[in-house]
Amino acid sequence: MLKRKIDDLLLEWKNNLDKNALIIKGARQVGKTYSINKFCKENYKYYYYIDFNESPNYKAVFAENLDATSIVKNLTLEIPDLQLIPNETVIFLDEIQNCPNARTALKFLTKDNRFDIIASGSLLGINYKEVVSFPVGYTDHLEMHSLDFEEFCWANGLNRDALDIVRSHFDDKITMSESGHNRMFSLFREFIVVGGMPRVVQDFVDNHNFGNTLKIQRGIIEDYKDDIAKYATGNDKAKARSCFLSITRQLSKDHKKFQYSTVEPGGTSRKFDGALMWLYDASIINFCYNLYVPELPLEGHSKDNDFKVYMRDTGLLVAMLEDGSQANIIKGNLGIYKGAIYENIIADIFTKSGKKLYYFEKSNRLEIDFIIRQDDEPVGIEVKSRDNTKAKSLTSLVNFWGLNKGIKLTKGNISISDKIETLPLYMAMFL
Repeated sequence: MLKRKIDDLLLEWKNNLDKNALIIKGARQVGKTYSINKFCKENYKYYYYIDFNESPNYKAVFAENLDATSIVKNLTLEIPDLQLIPNETVIFLDEIQNCPNARTALKFLTKDNRFDIIASGSLLGINYKEVVSFPVGYTDHLEMHSLDFEEFCWANGLNRDALDIVRSHFDDKITMSESGHNRMFSLFREFIVVGGMPRVVQDFVDNHNFGNTLKIQRGIIEDYKDDIAKYATGNDKAKARSCFLSITRQLSKDHKKFQYSTVEPGGTSRKFDGALMWLYDASIINFCYNLYVPELPLEGHSKDNDFKVYMRDTGLLVAMLEDGSQANIIKGNLGIYKGAIYENIIADIFTKSGKKLYYFEKSNRLEIDFIIRQDDEPVGIEVKSRDNTKAKSLTSLVNFWGLNKGIKLTKGNISISDKIETLPLYMAMFL
């Protein structure tokens, strides 16, 4: 059984006496249904599960009047022994994107306050046009991702106490022992290859068979393609598929800015912007925006039309490459793709910690992989995949753009030099 951080967040939500209905968003197969089911069974006396995919007849409950009294009356037709007791009853509406009226009804069910309600779906950003009225002010929101690196470590037998020791080295900037560093970096490489999709991680923990994990990952990728074919509308079907399949080529370039001509010769933003946004709304990709200047607020200085695209789960990105790529990563040899994959895993880690992604590139001569806010200052991050860890761009950023600090993430151990901190790649989870 995989320990997930969302377990604590769900309990925190339940214990809030002034809570709203809870909406949990996330890509398919990141473990939403499993985690919510487990939580509801363990924390409520009465639990009712409604899946709008498996039981479309429940859509009739929300087909007419959306006031709480009408909905409860209709629910009793489907669930004759329905028990509604505040804080002891919960109803879980799964795949709610397939019933837009249920999304609207969350407002009235929250105001009614006869039971707790959780809603979830893999494609909540896709069918937004079909929702007549959003329950603004009456819903709480969580976004669930595939496992982050810390959760992956837990799954592989590294407990919280052990990770607290690693964190103490990060906090105090004390070099890790060689054995501790090698153990963490070995887990980090495995995380790159396995990724965080729960089914994939569980299989890896049980069997330690990279061949099995690759088969499962490629099955998930095919499911994503099927989702594009099923849910994307009109011309977006072909365009979203083309954008999705171009991601590995986009990241193989020296300069990884997303280029529409890589999707299709002569491709333009006008043609493909909608398809890219579809992939983002489906929680498949992340955007990383270039900055005009590396200053706070980062969002205020970002360029909407100048960005990189990363896969949300790095294990799936690796699975999109040819056979043998897993072995190359574990052995530390993947040529030009290694830099792209290390960038993707750091983007993965930052996104799962709640950061929006930014980078800084100036005239193709200066490129900083990521800019983050840390201690109310902009901090440049360079991701180094090679043993040569010189960071000329980062030094230029600190010397000529007024930043007080830069961080190199490398395969090496902790070291401090002037305004540049060198940290092991796996310590990105603490930034």
